[in-house]
Amino acid sequence: MRWLAVALATLLVLIQYPLWIGKGGWFRVSELEQRVQAQLDANAKLKGRNDALSADVKDLQTGTEAIEERARAELGMVKSDEIFVQVIDASKSAVPSPNRIATTSAVLP
Repeated sequence: MRWLAVALATLLVLIQYPLWIGKGGWFRVSELEQRVQAQLDANAKLKGRNDALSADVKDLQTGTEAIEERARAELGMVKSDEIFVQVIDASKSAVPSPNRIATTSAVLP
């Protein structure tokens, strides 16, 4: 009778092993759920970035305001009837370095 109890206990352990530790076990499922959640978070962040880029492309294709804004900010362009004024901030450094000068730009209509 004792050997029957030992055999049943061994069989129970062997049946439980794949459930907890095996390829489709609870620990593996928990790990995969965490990886899926991390990937969903990364996908959501990338979707937001893609939506912003798509809106930017659409704005550049349809209107001139976005093109003008980019030309002013990135290229420093001004209209023909505007005056570009550059103000050097002397309070940032006592002795201005030729390589680095703090500037503030303004465009007057």
